[in-house]
Amino acid sequence: MSLQPFQKEFARFLAETGSLFFRQGLVLKDGRPSPYFVNLGKFSTGKLSYRLGSFFARFLVESNRLPEVDIILGPSYKGSAIAQAMAINLWLENHLDRSFEYDRKEVKAYGEASGRKNIMVNNTFFDGCGLWIVDDVGTSMATKYDLLEKIDQETVNKNISLRIVGLCLGVDRQQTTACYDEAGKIILGKKGVDAIRKFTEKTGVPVFSLAPISEVMQYLCAEQIPVWIEGERQPISPSLKKVFDDYLAEYGTLV
Repeated sequence: MSLQPFQKEFARFLAETGSLFFRQGLVLKDGRPSPYFVNLGKFSTGKLSYRLGSFFARFLVESNRLPEVDIILGPSYKGSAIAQAMAINLWLENHLDRSFEYDRKEVKAYGEASGRKNIMVNNTFFDGCGLWIVDDVGTSMATKYDLLEKIDQETVNKNISLRIVGLCLGVDRQQTTACYDEAGKIILGKKGVDAIRKFTEKTGVPVFSLAPISEVMQYLCAEQIPVWIEGERQPISPSLKKVFDDYLAEYGTLV
């Protein structure tokens, strides 16, 4: 696979904004160490947010799935900013108006939600609507499972049915699930199953990404584009690339 021009631009933005960075001592939510991290929260200005939305919007338009989509849903918190930026970009660049939505961390039962126990903030779900879910990355996919539970609960509360067209991640970490012992302690060095494949098999929701991390790294290395490494912008050295490759060999889905 080779990156398309907009994917290469996305990779450059990941490097320039510090959204992709390397640092010793990084730990993922599931307890595993990682030499790198992806944080799309670095797209934190109006211009950068708009550009981030453009990448997600272009992917959806070119996937030919846009006619099926009524609502763009982003899990709180980072996904919510992506959903809004994407909806704005679809309107300004394509004159396509779509609702955006995000979930509450706690159910609201007062104000506009009095007596309804709204789970979704904007209350946009309607019977037969099509959802397109967006988020920054997927590692264990735990937050995505949680979001699907909230979607199910919202459909019950509103007595409606809907369909999930797909889920698009900014970056596919190409990572397997974590393994734990009987006491719930992480087992380092042990590879689980493909997290995204398991998610799709279990839920039926297809998962896409703007770019897989291996292709992003290959492009950044080939072009010698500086990334943030230990707090300084510098090209990825052969030794750091080997650390990355060894990490994917240990915890990744690539064979």
